[in-house]
Amino acid sequence: MGHGHNHSNHQHSNHNHSHTDISSSSKNLAWAFFLNLFFSLFELVGGVYSNSIAIISDAFHDLGDALSLAFVWYLQKVSTRPNDLNFDYGYKRFSILGALFISVLLTVGSIFMIIESIKRFISPTESKADAMFVLAIVGVVVNGIAMIRLNHGSSFSERAVFLHFLEDILGWVAVLIGSIFMYFWNLPWFDPFMSLGIAVWILFNAYRNTKQVMRVFLQGVPISLNRSELIEHWENIKGVKSVHDIKIWSLDGNHHVASLHVLMDQKVNLDEFQLLKEEIRKVASEFEIIHTTIELETDAEQCKLHSK
Repeated sequence: MGHGHNHSNHQHSNHNHSHTDISSSSKNLAWAFFLNLFFSLFELVGGVYSNSIAIISDAFHDLGDALSLAFVWYLQKVSTRPNDLNFDYGYKRFSILGALFISVLLTVGSIFMIIESIKRFISPTESKADAMFVLAIVGVVVNGIAMIRLNHGSSFSERAVFLHFLEDILGWVAVLIGSIFMYFWNLPWFDPFMSLGIAVWILFNAYRNTKQVMRVFLQGVPISLNRSELIEHWENIKGVKSVHDIKIWSLDGNHHVASLHVLMDQKVNLDEFQLLKEEIRKVASEFEIIHTTIELETDAEQCKLHSK
C-alpha cells in the first residue's frame, strides 16, 4: 500500500556518527600499516641474523600484512563515499572486502609457515637465542602499540587487523619464552615447534574471520541482531497487527538494512500512517538498522509473502 525510507533525525545523527567512526578507522589503519611495515623489515633482518625460522616466517607474514593493510586502508577510505548511480547503498561494503583480503592472506601465510616449520622440525638448526630475545621484546612493544590503537575500532577491517596484532603479540610472547629456554638448554627443535603452534593458531582465526566476512557478503542476518526480539518489538507497536516478508542484511557488519511488510489494524487512519512508520523505524534504529523500507498493508490486500 505504501513504502517509506529511513529519514528520521535519530538516524541522521547515527549517519554523522558513522562518518566520524570511519575517519577514525582510516587513521587507525594508517597507524597499523606504518608500524607493521617498519617492524616487518626490522624483523626480517633480525630473523636472518638469529637464524630463526619462526622469526623469518613471521617477518614475511608481517610484510605481506603491511601490504594488505595499505590495500585495506585504501578500501576504508573508499567506503566513505556516498551512494551514487553505481552503488545505491554507497560504498560501505568495500571495507569488508579489505577484511576478506587480510583473512585470505593470513590463511595462505599460515599454511606456508606450517610447511616450513615441519621441514625445520625434521632437520633442526641452531638459533641465536639472545637475538631472538631482543626481537621478541621489540615485537611485543610494537604490536602492543598497534593493538591498543585498534582496540576500540568497530569496523570489520579494524577487528580483523586487531585480531592479527593480538595473535602477533601472543606469538612474540611464545618466542620470548622459547628464547629463554633455548638460551639455557640445547633445544633446536623448540623454534620450529613454536612456529608450528603460531601458524595453526593464525590459521584457525583466519578461518573464523573469513566465515564472518562471508556471512556479510552472502547477506546473512547479522549475528549481533536478535531477529525474534526485533519482530516482537515491531508487533508490539500500536496499530500493527503483524509483520512479514522481513529481510535483514548488513552492509559492512555494523550498518544493517531491512525491509518488511506491515499488516495494519483496520482502525489506523490515513493520517496516522506516517507516525506508524516512524515508530517502526525508531525500533529498527535501536537494532543498528540504518535504512528501513516499509510496505503497509490491510486485511483487504492479498499478500502472498508471509514469511518472517
